[in-house]
Amino acid sequence: MSEQGGTAMQERVTIRLAKQNMKFSAGHFTIFSASERERLHGHNFTVEVDIEARMLGNGMCFDYGLYKDRVVALCRELNEWMILPTRSPYLRIEEDGDHVYAHFDGQRIPFLRGDVLLLPIENATLEEFAGWFLQRLCEDREALRAHAIDAIEVRVLSGPGQSAGRRVRLG
Repeated sequence: MSEQGGTAMQERVTIRLAKQNMKFSAGHFTIFSASERERLHGHNFTVEVDIEARMLGNGMCFDYGLYKDRVVALCRELNEWMILPTRSPYLRIEEDGDHVYAHFDGQRIPFLRGDVLLLPIENATLEEFAGWFLQRLCEDREALRAHAIDAIEVRVLSGPGQSAGRRVRLG
């Protein structure tokens, strides 16, 4: 705690987590409109997280190894899947035994069920992946309070020079 002009101020710090193992590989296609989409392709995505927190003493804010482990675990959930969004207004998903069919603009696109991850997002985009990670990292509100976390920003990169980030201020 420092004094400035007679008013106590709580110091804040930003922890950036950007480890080599915070990554996933996935197939997808982005939907642009009711009649236009990308062709099926994939990326080696990387994930970075900035966590803003208050200093708690002992020269640190919290044990951020917990959040590194959480991000790596979330990356593993997405790794090596064909990701289909379940909340798209332009895509209808049909599950039939060993297959999943993505219906788009009159096309019926088949996938093996064992290759598909149905994700509760609107589109398979960097913006939505960043939002998915952010939502998952914010699930345990009690832990966020205990760690005095004020804000979290997640950035997902599909390659050098191309990323999207989502941020939430807590409290």
